Amino acid sequence: MASFVAASRAAIKFLQLPSTGFLAPCLQNASIINQQQVRHRRTKHWDPKWKRLRKAKFIKIDIPNLNERPEDLTQEQMKTRMKERGILPPRPWLERPFYISCTGGVFEPYVPPEGDGRMSAISREGAKQKIEQLEKKTKSMMAIRKIRNYDEDFEPPEFATLAQDIYIDAHKTLCEKNKYKLREIVTERAYPELMHNVADKTIRWQFLKSLEPPRVVHARCTDVITKENIFAQVTVRFHSQQTLAIYDRFGRLMHGSETVPKDCLEYVVFEKHLANEYGVWRLHEKIIPDWMPPKAPAFITYRVDDEPPVAAADAETKEVVPAEGEAAKSESVATA
Repeated sequence: MASFVAASRAAIKFLQLPSTGFLAPCLQNASIINQQQVRHRRTKHWDPKWKRLRKAKFIKIDIPNLNERPEDLTQEQMKTRMKERGILPPRPWLERPFYISCTGGVFEPYVPPEGDGRMSAISREGAKQKIEQLEKKTKSMMAIRKIRNYDEDFEPPEFATLAQDIYIDAHKTLCEKNKYKLREIVTERAYPELMHNVADKTIRWQFLKSLEPPRVVHARCTDVITKENIFAQVTVRFHSQQTLAIYDRFGRLMHGSETVPKDCLEYVVFEKHLANEYGVWRLHEKIIPDWMPPKAPAFITYRVDDEPPVAAADAETKEVVPAEGEAAKSESVATA
């Protein structure tokens, strides 16, 4: 018994040694608290069958350069970065292409001189108007030169005759209410203005004669969106004699007369898309000067019944019959 106790004390004393050099490596790691694990040869997997696959089982992360700015990269470098990261290029927000066939108005509109068409060129005011027109003719000549770059056969006197034919065709087509043909003669801007309030009405229009030959008084060119997309506008002066009569849906005359001709002085703008190879001259707008007096409004027609209202007729023809007591009372008052 004594020998067993002595052996136990010796073993305890041996285990309480400060040095751990006599312990196995695994026991040495276990004895140290709050220390990092150490991998040793004997801690590897016992089967080296999948060693190569376990070695390749990790993800390589390409850390982007956060200090890199997109402004400093070229277009090719930007494409390379987007391909590496699998980013699609931004899609332009153009769902469908659009086509601009005419402008939205008149650029640099012509200002007609006051009293034009009434003053003779021999008078002082007429001569003054001629001089002012010559002064403003420089820009028009530059625009005509630019039109000839696209249309070599353009000549102002010949175009004035062509413009008069377009003007007459547009009005005749409007009287016929042929919408499809009218869209080929007038621009998309003038079409709604011509067709406004035309439904349920009958129009009688006739071009009688020209009091003065039509002439080109103004020409301008401009570009839209791009420098190559050029539009031309030419203002033509018409002094003619016409008849106009408008009837409502009941056949009553609203405006004008079919027999009484009137002198008309008009400034009509024609437009062409010069950049379009198949562009044609079309009626675009009519210039109304400020000094022109306002036109007389059309007559408002309404329905008139053939017979007068029943209530009003009864009120006029009905006689008031007094009662018997009221009649006796009135007689006694009269005798007294």
